[in-house]
Parts: sequence; C-alpha cells; structure tokens
Amino acid sequence: MENEYQFKLIEGQFSPSEARKVLFALINSKVNFHNLEIFSDKIRFDEENSHSKIRIKSLTDAAEYIKEFINEGSLMDLEIKIDSVVQIGLISKVNKK
Repeated sequence: MENEYQFKLIEGQFSPSEARKVLFALINSKVNFHNLEIFSDKIRFDEENSHSKIRIKSLTDAAEYIKEFINEGSLMDLEIKIDSVVQIGLISKVNKK
C-alpha cells in the first residue's frame, strides 16, 4: 500500500443553487465536527480547543466569501465550476497534548 492517496471529491459545473448546497454541506459538516471537538475537550479535559476555534473562524470566513461569490455568479446568470481534490497520507504521529 502506498503512503499517499488522492481522489476528486467534487468535479463539475453547478448552478448557483446546487453549488451553494454542495459547498455549504461540506463547510457545515466541518464546522459541526470542530464544535463537537470543542465540546468534547471541554467536557473531558476542561480545556479549550484553540485549533478547532481557529478552524471554525477560517471556515466561516470562507463561507462568507463563497456566499458572495455565488451570489455574484447568480446575478450574472453564470454557473459555478468546482474542483476539489482530497489528498490523504500516512505520517508519523504528532503529540497533541
């Protein structure tokens, strides 16, 4: 087995409505993941999870930009092209705590 793998998660042209659904489903899923991480760390260890807080901020900033971008495309009656590649790899462990 190789140490790295990549695949296309999203590829194609979408109407603004479809693009909004696809992209916000992914963003909302990641935000929910990080919110659960924050909650879990607070309950289990009584600690703040700064990494997840930073990621949520980054994701919400991206969501705002994407919303404006899609709205602009919609006003111009254009489709949205989305290409998303996921790359995964095996690496040495990093101590988190």
